[in-house]
Formats: sequence, C-alpha cells, structure tokens
Amino acid sequence: MNHKPKLELTWIGKDQQPKLEPSILIEDPEKSYGDKNTENMLIYGDNLLALKAIEQDFTGKVKCIYIDPPYNIGGAFDQYNDNLEHSIWLNLIKPRIEILRNLLSENGSIWISITEPNLFNSENGGEE
Repeated sequence: MNHKPKLELTWIGKDQQPKLEPSILIEDPEKSYGDKNTENMLIYGDNLLALKAIEQDFTGKVKCIYIDPPYNIGGAFDQYNDNLEHSIWLNLIKPRIEILRNLLSENGSIWISITEPNLFNSENGGEE
C-alpha cells in the first residue's frame, strides 16, 4: 500500500464539538419584509443555530456563500468577543464552516473576507 502522509490542523478540543439537533425557524412578522415569493431569507439569531435550522432543507442547494468571520485579533467589537484563545475561536468557527460546506451545491463557492489585522488596530481607531 502507498500511504501518503496527511497534514492536519489540530487544536485543543477539536474533537469535542457540540452535537446540535435540527431546529425550526419561526417567522417573526414584525421583522419580515419584502416579497415572500423569493428564495431570499434574512435570519436573526445565533448563526450556528440558524445554519443548523436550514441545513436539512438547503443541503447541496446554495450556489454562493459569503462570510465575514470574526478575526480574533483582540480588537474591541460590540458584536462578539474578539479576544478568545485560538483553540476556543477555532472550536467556534469549525462547526459553522462544516455546515456551510454541506449547504453548497456541486458548483457552489464560499467566499471569505479576510482583512489584515493591523487595519483594526485599536490604537489608531481602526484606521491605517
């Protein structure tokens, strides 16, 4: 047998991912707008739970995914904790990326926005 060495990214807790059960999305009429006959949705809530809720109906059907993940660079952001230990950050990102991959159609693509960390330097107010 011809076994090639396998490179793998590993970190503490990588194999201890939470088991998520599928859930149901419930429409909030106060936040709904636009043409209900389109295939577009805007989902408010925890992104991991929302992804899990749409996974069953949309696996293999999404043509394009764009994400702008938190970079964990230690900046001050109100939306999320941006100063996590790297293994904790990786454990947060991994299940989301796995579900996103499942959602992609055969000819789909994932686009990830990555910005240089120095652009978010808190000493200069986020400016270069």
